[in-house]
Amino acid sequence: MNRRSYRGTYKADPVPRNDLRTIMEAGLAAPSGCNKQTTSLIAVDDPAILERLKSVIDPPVGATAPAAVCVLTRRISAYRDRCFAVQDYSAAIENMLLAAEALGYRSCWYEGHITDEDDIAGKMEEILGVPDEYELVCFLPLGKASDMPSAPNKKPFEERAWFNAFPEIK
Repeated sequence: MNRRSYRGTYKADPVPRNDLRTIMEAGLAAPSGCNKQTTSLIAVDDPAILERLKSVIDPPVGATAPAAVCVLTRRISAYRDRCFAVQDYSAAIENMLLAAEALGYRSCWYEGHITDEDDIAGKMEEILGVPDEYELVCFLPLGKASDMPSAPNKKPFEERAWFNAFPEIK
């Protein structure tokens, strides 16, 4: 209930490898359609590589984050020629966001920002040496927040969730 998308500045404190590994393990533990395990991850904690990645993100996001996880997918048919890659990596990302929060870190799910027509993700793939059969679909900056984000306005439970049937519209 405390997880928030964090778009503020990060403290310079490095994210220890053990914490990055814990966050990535949480992502890889997510369910995967027909167990195809289409999601792969690259953690970046090398300041030089991180700066190269950040330099291609326009407008900038996560500019002060001391680490990041790049989420990759492979489009593999799973069942009756259906591909569940989007569901797979989405579950992995949410697990990682929750693990990051549990460890005291903040992050934000950047997908559309890097996957639209300007192909920022393609530039990031080149920097990271990602093979052609993989697609970089998300950038998760990670670090300790300099300030605490406020809770977004959410509609009341009763407007979005019900028991046993959709309510009658009056």
